[in-house]
Amino acid sequence: MANLHSQTIPDYSNSERKDVPVEFTWKLDDIYATKDVWKADMDFIASSIDKIDAMSADWTSSANKMLAMMDFISESQLKFEKLYSYAGHNSNSDVGNSEYQKMKGEVQSLGVKFGSKLSFINDDILKLGEENFKNYLAEEKGLDVYRFGVEQVFRVKEHILPSEQQKIVSMTGLFSGAPEQASSILNNLEIPNPEVTLSDGKKVLLNYSTYAFYRGSKSAEDRTLVMTEFFKNQKKFENTHATLLDGEINQHYFSAKVRKYNTCLDARLDDNKIDKEVYTQLIKSVKENLPYLWEYLKIKKELLGLQKLKYQDLYASAVKEVNKIFVYDEAEKIVRESMKPLGEDYAKILEEAFKNRWIDIYPNKGKESGAYSSGLYGVHPFIKMNYTGDYDAVATLTHELGHCVHSYLSDGAQHYANSNYPTFLAEIASTFNENLLMHYLLKSESDDMFKLYVLDNYLDGVRGTIFRQTLFAEFELAMHEKIENGESLTPDWLNEKYLSLTKEYYGHDKNVVEVGDFIQTEWSVIPHFYMNYYVFQYATGLISSMALSQKVLSNEPEAKEKYLTLLKSGGSDYPIELLKKAGVDMTKTESINEGLKNFGNLVNEMQALVKKMK
Repeated sequence: MANLHSQTIPDYSNSERKDVPVEFTWKLDDIYATKDVWKADMDFIASSIDKIDAMSADWTSSANKMLAMMDFISESQLKFEKLYSYAGHNSNSDVGNSEYQKMKGEVQSLGVKFGSKLSFINDDILKLGEENFKNYLAEEKGLDVYRFGVEQVFRVKEHILPSEQQKIVSMTGLFSGAPEQASSILNNLEIPNPEVTLSDGKKVLLNYSTYAFYRGSKSAEDRTLVMTEFFKNQKKFENTHATLLDGEINQHYFSAKVRKYNTCLDARLDDNKIDKEVYTQLIKSVKENLPYLWEYLKIKKELLGLQKLKYQDLYASAVKEVNKIFVYDEAEKIVRESMKPLGEDYAKILEEAFKNRWIDIYPNKGKESGAYSSGLYGVHPFIKMNYTGDYDAVATLTHELGHCVHSYLSDGAQHYANSNYPTFLAEIASTFNENLLMHYLLKSESDDMFKLYVLDNYLDGVRGTIFRQTLFAEFELAMHEKIENGESLTPDWLNEKYLSLTKEYYGHDKNVVEVGDFIQTEWSVIPHFYMNYYVFQYATGLISSMALSQKVLSNEPEAKEKYLTLLKSGGSDYPIELLKKAGVDMTKTESINEGLKNFGNLVNEMQALVKKMK
């Protein structure tokens, strides 16, 4: 049997999946004991889909029939999640296994068929009417778990299309992903990659992966070469990228207008009843707090020993590499210790995750790269890691366990219909854990160089998650407004707008960071701009978690209880309301400033540490 408490990091990167010791892998037979049981559920769902036609004729004619339909949909959706989780997790741990790929495809195909059968739901709910639904609730208590979802339909009734029109609009799904897909193919496959010769004589072909790696080089000369050459090459294709982005944003506009919204932002935020003020206030508050970012960047310049900090220096580590390796049981201990402020119940869930194989730990041959946590109602969450032992791996484990516990608590406290938390809340629990990890290490570590490394790592993450994503959010808003005004997105406008925002955020005119003109086409490599107002949620999530974790660490009365209640709330209410109950109001400047002030305090702590080490 393998030793979980080895003092080295096991290397299974070239081992076949079957040769990885079972105790290092996730226990997927908690979902299905065998493939035969999986297949039986597939057959059951396939035969059940046809029941929808019979049930749909009069499903809103009584409270009992409505409950039967809602229960049927929930039970079917849960089975789909189980089916897809089993096939997906198996496939991700062994991507070359064509059987699991085939299983995934079969579930997806069945899911599309199931979804297309349900286009009548919203239309029928509206025909039923709010008053009749209230009467049904009084008559049949079982419907109460579906109350929030149905009430959302009534809330946005003026934006819901009749079923026949909805079917037509749904058909746009056949081509709506084309601009994003074309951009991805262009960037990752078809654009010829330039070759550069680094200062050590090494020749490198600059695809996005090698560009992302070498822009963090220790050599300032190489950083400049890599970034300028990469974007000089990217600029050759700016007309194609602008056309694709113009097509994508026009699709957003079509979708908003056909559903009778004034703007794309209104349409995007209304799904979760998020006030437009949350978006605009984020941009306003972050820009008012840019001096915190600039102070951090001045420290970075000093640590890098540069006379002038340039945009191409932003990805270089300001602290010399710390060769500190944490074997897995050390990482487990650190996670447990850092999470102690959240109490015994939280600790028990971590114990379950570590001891009962919720986590797939090490890389193996054919395993998908990266990490994720995926909840599964009625079973437990599963975490995919590719643990390497460096600090980033420990931070990633902490992050994914935040998602994991969020899903576990939400699933345990909510009916399936209300268990899935919205994207707006998704990154709070994960980054909350990272905050606790960072504060724990700053207190427990004696090595000042390592503490400086941890601080720099964390603050640079905040730079990328709050300040950079808010820059993206402002750029995205400007693009949509351009289309809404009947204009097109041209390369010249996109370049000029992106460059001016980058200069503003990074303090170009205040001599903080010199932003070269070459960065004007960076917009062309950001896939999130095809995701319709997605990026702002990275910033709001981290700002919220910074404010919430500070309340817990400061032992503010009931802060821990309120935070855990948030995690248990799932999707049972609108995200802004759930956050308010936890103590953060993202519609107000004060809450955003509170989170950003924590960033400023950590910058001061970093400055003090630098002075001490001198």
